[in-house]
Amino acid sequence: MLTFNKKEVMDICNGKKRRKVSGGVRGCRRSAAGKMKREACKVLRSLTVEDNNHTEPMEEEEDDDCFSISFLRNDRLEPAMVVSPRYSLLREVGRGSYGVVYEAIARKTGARVAVKRLQCDAPENVELALAEFWALTSLENRHQNVVQLEECVLQRNGLAQKMSHGNKRSKQYLRLVETSLKGERILGYPEEPCYLWFVMEFCEGGDLNQYILSRRPDPQTNKSFMRQLTSAVAFLHKNNIVHRDLKPDNILISQKSGSPVLKVADFGLSKVCAGLNSKNSEEHPAAGAGGRGSNQNNIVNINKFWLSSACGSDFYMAPEVWEGHYTAKADIFALGIIIWAMIERITFIDAESKRELLGTYIRQGTEIVPVGEALLENPKMVLHIPQKARSSMSEGVKKLLQDMLAVNPQDRPDALQLEVRMDQVTCAA
Repeated sequence: MLTFNKKEVMDICNGKKRRKVSGGVRGCRRSAAGKMKREACKVLRSLTVEDNNHTEPMEEEEDDDCFSISFLRNDRLEPAMVVSPRYSLLREVGRGSYGVVYEAIARKTGARVAVKRLQCDAPENVELALAEFWALTSLENRHQNVVQLEECVLQRNGLAQKMSHGNKRSKQYLRLVETSLKGERILGYPEEPCYLWFVMEFCEGGDLNQYILSRRPDPQTNKSFMRQLTSAVAFLHKNNIVHRDLKPDNILISQKSGSPVLKVADFGLSKVCAGLNSKNSEEHPAAGAGGRGSNQNNIVNINKFWLSSACGSDFYMAPEVWEGHYTAKADIFALGIIIWAMIERITFIDAESKRELLGTYIRQGTEIVPVGEALLENPKMVLHIPQKARSSMSEGVKKLLQDMLAVNPQDRPDALQLEVRMDQVTCAA
């Protein structure tokens, strides 16, 4: 039986697959995320809004259709404010390698929104931005467990242009696609940066790590979250979207209704499979065919689309992702890792951020190895689920997790089957 000591600390080193266990007491982070570093944005002139159905820019107007952007900065380094008719940025709530997320307010309604700013200064950044844009705008319907995109705006060279899905009349949009396809930087210069702004619903409850680890274990909350997560993934797969980066960091919590509602977010690595040839390897996200309404809601076909980019976060990557030849079943594996870690509160410390994160792993002597990588090296390895003697995991949930984490993707349930089985085991538990 594999055991996991609460004092184990993972040392994550760039470029290394192995993670050694070091001694000492692990510093737990049970409280909500601390204050994020604030940024004083440089002053930009007001931006004219261009309708992407027109070739000429429209004159700036002070109405609700306008998204002019101008930043103010004072000597006390207060949060930047968007002085436009639409939104005001209140504070920075998150920052990653490719963008910054702000809490903002819609001036007309007073509603809180999240605004993500991605700087499109390199082809890889453009590719991430377009992948998220294509995934979220390809959805015809909303789902309560998938973050909702309100609008996307392209800012460059004094212009702020609203983006629409697959609009081939927009020169700016086509230049973005060309940048990503050619892998050459053709947009944005140091003095004229190019940004994509994503306006989305705001989730005040933080991410799944923060929510779970700041509260006492609650079996009812676990059951609710398990059903919500499987429902979200089933919805995405029905709409031909493979997320490819499911992890607790990318699952947000909304508490507007009183009860916590999960929201799957961050689609920068996602793949829209509609229109791609299932016999071929992965195509470029910007090359996906079709716009709204092109998806056929076929849960079977998406599992025949072979993808080749080995991307994601290693703790949640399926064995076949490490090899670079996988399908949507990789999302099922990642979800199994998340649910297993959530139920038994299996965590590690991220060496870079110093945060305690939910994630399941295999201990091999003094080394900690992601489950997917361990299964790739030893396909006959038996996962001990649950791993804790006092676990309250039911036999039904145990068997379902074992199936979700099967080394052979064909032995895993697809998203629709998983949704049905999850309802059954959580109701019976």
